[in-house]
Amino acid sequence: MKKALVTGGTGFIGRHLCESFLADGWAVQVITRDTDAAARVLPAGVVPVANIKAAEPADAVINLAGENLADGRWTEARKREMRESRLRITRELTETIGAWDVLPQVLISGSAVGYYGARGADVLDESQPPGDEFQSELCVAWEQAARRAEAAGIRVCRIRTGIVLGADDGALAQMITPFRFGLGGHFGTGAQYMPWIHIRDEVRAIRFLIDQENASGAFNLTAPEPVTNREFTATLARVLHRPKFAWVPGPALKLMVGEMAHLLLTGQRAIPSALEKAGFNFEFRRLQPALQDLVGAR
Repeated sequence: MKKALVTGGTGFIGRHLCESFLADGWAVQVITRDTDAAARVLPAGVVPVANIKAAEPADAVINLAGENLADGRWTEARKREMRESRLRITRELTETIGAWDVLPQVLISGSAVGYYGARGADVLDESQPPGDEFQSELCVAWEQAARRAEAAGIRVCRIRTGIVLGADDGALAQMITPFRFGLGGHFGTGAQYMPWIHIRDEVRAIRFLIDQENASGAFNLTAPEPVTNREFTATLARVLHRPKFAWVPGPALKLMVGEMAHLLLTGQRAIPSALEKAGFNFEFRRLQPALQDLVGAR
């Protein structure tokens, strides 16, 4: 039986990933600070483990842990916690798995398209350099921490994930309510790109990279056809059969959420060049079919 070890397994992506592993007969461990709380939200069969050093060696290690950037205003104290929460567990993880008698076949380590910073309409594949903003510097440091596993001979894939769309959690679930009341709309000019991906393709891409023995390095986990914020909101309104009247001016958004507004008012036109070159086929390449699958029947 193959074994997976997941950090951040109680999160949106992590829960779906654990379900995928279980469906294929894998044994799954999840690192969590609160094993009792984790047991209540994780799929039945997942083993919560309170300490990385107590985990059993696994064939695949998936590192998704980190404080959510969208949960609250970006105070200096919170930015330090967002950074340390990622680096602390990634460093401990690479140190631990690098000392196992039998090394894992692969470490899949989380990152984000925020790596590239605010780049307007520039098309961004994995060869592009990082930006010089907070979220860019955060992603660079996170990826560097993960690459420490390479020194032990472990294959490392760094996944730069976009906006993951799911019906039960994540950004889309938060957007639906105002749209259902006809109050949804774009942010700022709406010209900023939204590099999205359906949750099933996110999980499928991670599983694909685990299976590809020659896959390593950076991979944008985004659909091949990113859209602007204006296009996204118009498509969502159309799928929900609701009008799209509202919009939030940039200055108003900054007053509401502070520096975090930068995430909503800028974007990345990221494309999954490395993933498609490796042979991955998306189930959802275009936004409207993805939204129809997730919320169209509701």
